[in-house]
Amino acid sequence: MTAVAPGTAAVRRYHAALVVLHWLVAALVFLGLVMGTFGLTPLPNSSPDKIGALQGHMIAGGAILMLTLLRLVVRRVTTHPPAAPTGFALANRLAPLAHGALYVAVLAMAGSGIAMSIGAELPAIVFGGLGSLPVDFSHLAARSVHGTVAKLLMALVGLHVAAVAYHQWVRHDGLLSRMGFGPLR
Repeated sequence: MTAVAPGTAAVRRYHAALVVLHWLVAALVFLGLVMGTFGLTPLPNSSPDKIGALQGHMIAGGAILMLTLLRLVVRRVTTHPPAAPTGFALANRLAPLAHGALYVAVLAMAGSGIAMSIGAELPAIVFGGLGSLPVDFSHLAARSVHGTVAKLLMALVGLHVAAVAYHQWVRHDGLLSRMGFGPLR
């Protein structure tokens, strides 16, 4: 975290670029998880609709990766507010780990998706129309990683949303307004 320069007022909200990137990545991660879980997983690879679904999922995944890397850079070079206390010492210590785990899980999803894509030669099939999809992707180790990390990411997102709800409606500390553009509460 970038320190606040001596003699300046403490930063009370995140940099506007971080706010935009946070909500954009959040929406795309949600979309990617929904697409993968409800659009791709139940659809057999023999279905003609699978190529289009994979195409959308791969584009969303690529955008998530690029925006997450950009977000990490912006986070590194901007100042941000101090950690919000939870009222529980253990939760205060675990919160930074949970935030880090979100980044790691998103990057692991992208990495395993890329590995699976390369292993199944999906770019040529999905974007070039060359060849056909394998019967399934279960023979690829990256498929197992992708599915496992997806479940972990869903759990981390649920924990993140629960923590925000706790701050917003139990502690009433205005935490959510730090990740927005309206008035601070």
